[in-house]
Amino acid sequence: MDPDAAQTVEQRTEAAAGVTAALRDAGVVTGWRDELFPVKESHGEPPVMLVERATASLLGIRAYGVHVNGYTTAPDGTLRLWVARRSMTKPTWPGKLDHLVAGGLPFGIAPGECVVKECGEEASIPPELAETAKPVGVITYNANYLGCCKRDVLFCYDLELPTDFDPVAADGEVESFELFDIPRLMETVSSTDEFKTNCAVVIIDFLVRHGYLSPEEPGYAALVKSLRQ
Repeated sequence: MDPDAAQTVEQRTEAAAGVTAALRDAGVVTGWRDELFPVKESHGEPPVMLVERATASLLGIRAYGVHVNGYTTAPDGTLRLWVARRSMTKPTWPGKLDHLVAGGLPFGIAPGECVVKECGEEASIPPELAETAKPVGVITYNANYLGCCKRDVLFCYDLELPTDFDPVAADGEVESFELFDIPRLMETVSSTDEFKTNCAVVIIDFLVRHGYLSPEEPGYAALVKSLRQ
């Protein structure tokens, strides 16, 4: 589109917008968000241009997001993870199990800022509590999504919540919340397809980091390696 790199980011963005709008109108792109994602080599680099979020996998660009493991600690020291049920009206993965809080990372918003914003919008978590979320790493994967190349980078956070805190859906994107103990969580991830796929991957990382999966498990090393592609 600009082999000599003579255009500005704004010019490339405008040129791409006409193409992606035509694809939307033709029914090729669905779930339009009116939310711009950056096209760039890696996180922290300046963008080459901005494109509509819904076109990311179609274009094969890296998309960035944040996932928050919202958990509580029981009196016996075991952990329990809050799980959301996605609304049936969501354009993607309707009705699937999801993290307490997760969202795409739009252009111009830092990951930590996005966590606080999404916590308030999706689960009514006050900012002073959301700001205690701890960054714990990155998950990367490449996947076939509806015949397109989905290449995601997920910034993962752990957020310990008080045992008397109950999340409340605030933006209509979640039907309900439920607290899962670890055995139920592991069984649901390993034996069903109830979870949104990338949430299951982040949960596996959570289980590894907190010692619920160990090197004695068959395939442990390959599993851990697969979390960062």
